[in-house]
Amino acid sequence: MAFLLCGVLAMTLFITGPAQAKDSAWTVRGPSPHSGPLAQLRLDGASGALTLQVSRGGRTVVEPSPVGIVTERADLSHGLRYLGRHDRTVVERYRSTAGKQRSRTARMTETRFRFRGGGNARLDLVVRVSDDGVAYRYDLPSGSGDVLGEASAFTLPPDAAAWLGDYRKDNENLFKEYTAATAPTGEYMAQALFETGGGYALIAESDLTGRYSAARLTHQQGLPTYRIGLWDERVESDGPLSTPWRALIVGDLSTVTQSTFTDDLAPASRVADTSWIRPGPALWTWLAGGKPAGQSLSMQQGYVDYAAQRGWPYVVVDAGWYFDPDQWDVTDPDWQRNSWIPQLVDYARERHVGIQVWIHHRDLDTAEEREQWLPTLERWGVKGVKIDFMDSESQETLRWYDEILRATAAHHLLVNFHGSTIPKGIQRTWPQVMSMEGVNGEEKRTNTPQHLATLPFTRNVIGSMDFTPGAFHRPERPNAASDAGEVGLSVLYESGIQNLAGTPESYEARPLARRFLEQIPATWDRTRLLAGRPGESAVLARASGSRWFIGGTFTGPAHTAEVPLRLEPGRWLVDLVLDGPDGLVRTPTVVRGGQTLSVPVAADGGFAAIACRWRPGLSTCDRP
Repeated sequence: MAFLLCGVLAMTLFITGPAQAKDSAWTVRGPSPHSGPLAQLRLDGASGALTLQVSRGGRTVVEPSPVGIVTERADLSHGLRYLGRHDRTVVERYRSTAGKQRSRTARMTETRFRFRGGGNARLDLVVRVSDDGVAYRYDLPSGSGDVLGEASAFTLPPDAAAWLGDYRKDNENLFKEYTAATAPTGEYMAQALFETGGGYALIAESDLTGRYSAARLTHQQGLPTYRIGLWDERVESDGPLSTPWRALIVGDLSTVTQSTFTDDLAPASRVADTSWIRPGPALWTWLAGGKPAGQSLSMQQGYVDYAAQRGWPYVVVDAGWYFDPDQWDVTDPDWQRNSWIPQLVDYARERHVGIQVWIHHRDLDTAEEREQWLPTLERWGVKGVKIDFMDSESQETLRWYDEILRATAAHHLLVNFHGSTIPKGIQRTWPQVMSMEGVNGEEKRTNTPQHLATLPFTRNVIGSMDFTPGAFHRPERPNAASDAGEVGLSVLYESGIQNLAGTPESYEARPLARRFLEQIPATWDRTRLLAGRPGESAVLARASGSRWFIGGTFTGPAHTAEVPLRLEPGRWLVDLVLDGPDGLVRTPTVVRGGQTLSVPVAADGGFAAIACRWRPGLSTCDRP
């Protein structure tokens, strides 16, 4: 017995003592270990600090990067001792109400690493690897206290191309190209894209709720490391805590662009019955007339008529439709007499058009206000709300998101957030979220052609994006010389509610644009990148049933673009909408799947197209 006890003691000392003096390393492989990314976790034996490295195809994507978290009770960024691991396979199938594809299957390997730190503090690091990404999160037990910060960082090869947007509270800055090390010192949005020898890597975040604070990236010029900074200096936690996922979408450019990894990481839908959730295009009148349009019942009825003629299922009524609610008693049954929205809803219902309304965050920021507004809007028959000006990613604001998401789901209201955070998996968990702004979109006057060609590879990768294309009447848009390029944005940029920002007059002056926009589907079954490079060009194809819709944008002088038609084999009729000398022209052409399509594009312009299976006598892909 004494010999046995001595043996056990010796084994224990070997595991917890001398073994810790050496570095320890573990590898987590994805479902396709020979083609997908690979994560390697390393524990430094001397310092007890963790690093995570990501590679793909034997080449480095992310260099060894710090991993760790600091709470008010313990600094879990060093002094860690390994306790064990648990492996499992995660397979989840779900349907999305919006996004790049409706039916999805998430396959990931997951490893939970258990560590003990100073003061006997516990930390679990959960690592997931899929064919298109690597992610990790921290799990802390009850009693860990508030979070004071993370050691989390991403170190890229110094010369890696980088597409970054300066951080701002509404995520509405331009993306610009740098290299990982030369980007200026500052803070950047947590949607940064890098090109390394191992492929592309997009830094992202998933499963962000009010239990935590949103991330941004901090960087010092001359160094290739991007650290995670949190909005709040102290994140409150009074129980067990699972932090958001720190995610890397990894692969070639097609893999990254088509990825649903941030949704795959998020919790399953909390809305049991989604039959009332119906995406679709909307006529958005703000850029067409501003506040006077929002205050006029007759003008809005005209917009409803126009949407009905186009087959668009929604009209969005922006600011100006309601008075100061502090002057109203919205609990009074006669309150609706102060608003013409119920009349508009009835008028629109007769024409099979739904009404969505803009509302300021300040009018929904308390439980009492939500109980006044949301049941009233539901009783009126309003289909959705566009909530604006949160302008914060603090834990307090994220807790508000938790409340408004539960409330809008309960009252069957679709949601479009403006002045907001970015999706971060929210559309899987709360499928009534049709879109979010978080983008320097059409209403801005600072866009560039390079920014337009970067968005499909950055912001729009992680979820629906309310860019609001179609504002043909705005001469300051960066593709002002290319109406075809503006039409193409309606496909290039995915949004559950595609808010079309033009005037009826501008559509009538461009019948080919109007006809194309009448064909835009409510949802997409599949998405494919056909061609492009961030900041230079982007051509995406999105399928709805048997038809593919194609949108492309390009920077630089006029030229003929060569676009691989990466569709299924066979002959396709490609119904092109192009810029001609006197306006838009329609050019149908027959091409085999896999062949190259030659497309003339204007300077800083683009094109749009619909592709359908060709048969003798077929001359258009349009449908009634």
